[in-house]
Amino acid sequence: MSASIDLVEVLFTLFWLFFIGLILYLHRESKREGYPLQSDRTSRTGRVQVQGFPGVPPAKSFTTAHGDTVSVPRTEPHDAQIAAKPAAGYPGAPLVPTGNPMLDGVGPGAYSERSNSPDKTLHGENRIVPMRVATDFVVMANDPDPRGMAVIGADGAVAGTVADVWVDRAEPLIVFFEVDLGASHGGKHVLLPIGFSKINGTKRQINVRSIYSTQFADVPALASPDEITLREEDKIMGYYGGGTLYADAARQEPLI
Repeated sequence: MSASIDLVEVLFTLFWLFFIGLILYLHRESKREGYPLQSDRTSRTGRVQVQGFPGVPPAKSFTTAHGDTVSVPRTEPHDAQIAAKPAAGYPGAPLVPTGNPMLDGVGPGAYSERSNSPDKTLHGENRIVPMRVATDFVVMANDPDPRGMAVIGADGAVAGTVADVWVDRAEPLIVFFEVDLGASHGGKHVLLPIGFSKINGTKRQINVRSIYSTQFADVPALASPDEITLREEDKIMGYYGGGTLYADAARQEPLI
């Protein structure tokens, strides 16, 4: 009996080999962010790094539209001290804050060390800016203008007034309210994310449930009054996010 080659079977086998290889390639490429994982376990050489299979791919560099170079995977500062301690002695135990968790980046207040430069539009302009800079933006006549509204904290007290509105030039929408804390805080201005705000146009006020009026003074400040960096965005969001749990000790207790 003469040997023969079944072309259909060969093609079917090649397809499955290609498909398996594609899955492994995509899974490996997905590890360019967040890997290798830092485990609580330690060995003779230090803390165990978890990569899984396949391992982390070699670094690859990309050039952005504005000429910057980004390499991934990138080296992460793994030796950073976290202001928290494990609640128990087993690996993966929840962390208990030891400082101010709303500023220390713990739990819902966590933030990443993103680039300390502003996000840009395709035209090279700063993407998120106040309306005093984006003069071509206006508040629609049939919408309440937030400027001048009182900002009310979770305690029902006034924290300040809205001095300006920060907009996203890339997709026209409001991102932050700029809050003037008044003379008692030296005229300090802080940003309030619109996602943590509830506007009451009738009463001309903006209500915030995540933090109290006295905690607005500690909102991370901007290095430049008309510019916000990616890292500053994360820190501000983390502060209000952390307040949902840590603004009051009672919030950390079970509801029942």
